Amino acid sequence: MEKLRIVFMGTPEFAVGILDTLLKNNYTIVGVITAADKPAGRGQKVKYSAVKEYALKNNLKTLQPTNLKDENFIEELRKLNANLQIVVAFRMLPKVVWEMPELGTFNLHASLLPNYRGAAPINWAIINGETQTGVTTFFIDDKIDTGAMILSNSTVIEKDENAGELHDRLMHLGSKTVLDTLQLIEADNVKTTLQEDDNETKTAFKLNKENCKIDWNQPLEKIHNLIRGLSPYPAAWCYFQDLEKEYTVKIYESKIEYAEHSNPIGSIVCSKKEIRVAAQNGYLLLLNLQLPGKKRMKASEILNGLIFSENAKAL
Repeated sequence: MEKLRIVFMGTPEFAVGILDTLLKNNYTIVGVITAADKPAGRGQKVKYSAVKEYALKNNLKTLQPTNLKDENFIEELRKLNANLQIVVAFRMLPKVVWEMPELGTFNLHASLLPNYRGAAPINWAIINGETQTGVTTFFIDDKIDTGAMILSNSTVIEKDENAGELHDRLMHLGSKTVLDTLQLIEADNVKTTLQEDDNETKTAFKLNKENCKIDWNQPLEKIHNLIRGLSPYPAAWCYFQDLEKEYTVKIYESKIEYAEHSNPIGSIVCSKKEIRVAAQNGYLLLLNLQLPGKKRMKASEILNGLIFSENAKAL
């Protein structure tokens, strides 16, 4: 078989790990496609995607189309003369793009497909209390994450592991799985499996303000899973209400304390160094949180400068 000439498509840090592995294993990357630059933060300074930063450092040709059907972009993509495309955490591709290379276009997805198709598979696996997840490579077709599967590898989700920790482990597992997939393609030995849906198939919905908000009426386990599934980004949040003030708080780390109590749901109960919120079957100990305009802090640090009244509550 002729040598692989790869176009790599991706945007976030997760994709950088895979691209780095390809280069370190001496694969030829003829081009990198990533998101367009955009202003970010208070100063609205132009921010490059993590993949663009990496591509620039490694002198890789980079394209940043805003429209993947644009004729100029399609022409530039053709000129790269790739025979394979690899996609990791990018956008949905039009048919004219994914069917272009002779050996096809495959995607690495951070779940065990068909479960958790969509934008946030790592987060939702933890939010839903899964004990196992993994990665899957598959050939792209005209729907989102539905193509014929090539390889999958699984891993255990540790009891208190958060999304950031699982992200890093899946990036390493994904790198290995992409290399194994490339070896199959090089040996012309790919055997695919079609995805089969059933009523149990779960979706990795896009995260938004609504589905990141804590509902203190839920059982402790569900609240704890939401917090670790959204940590460190974008972070679970709720309102704290005290002495007629109401403000938004982000919560990054928690611990379950089972106990019988008579406190109303959402009551904030403090000691000198600890913040607890009353829930159905006990308390949630808040270990790491962020108040408006402040940096992330441990509960003990927050309590150095903030005293909650007896009527304080989380909403």
